[in-house]
Amino acid sequence: MMKNKFMLLTVVIAFICNSCSIDDDGANFHFTALEIIDADVPESFNLNETYVISVRYLKPDRCTYYEGFDVIKDSLTVRNVVAIGSVRTDLNCTEEITEQTASFNFKVIYADPYTFKFYTGENSDGDPEYLEVVVPVNKS
Repeated sequence: MMKNKFMLLTVVIAFICNSCSIDDDGANFHFTALEIIDADVPESFNLNETYVISVRYLKPDRCTYYEGFDVIKDSLTVRNVVAIGSVRTDLNCTEEITEQTASFNFKVIYADPYTFKFYTGENSDGDPEYLEVVVPVNKS
């Protein structure tokens, strides 16, 4: 019995000593906002319905991967929409701009018109710029 405990303890210590190192060289990617160039939004919404909103964005190179949308509620009916990408930093990539399309579902829960602000990039001063679309809501 004592011999089995000793062997088990030896195996556990061996696993601990040979386990993965927690030392890391750092992340090999970072997140970035992708430029939105167009959005396909309905002309109007109906209350309590869900709509698919399609967005065209630019992917700057092969090291950038689309991750999803960040839809931020700015006020009751104002939404800031940013396409998010992850950029691999451990690869050498040349600029190769491609246009891509992605979509998200949006449920209409308020009767007031919705304003969508789609992030289109930064101006020369570094301030964000947006494509703004207002969509009225049919109440009946």
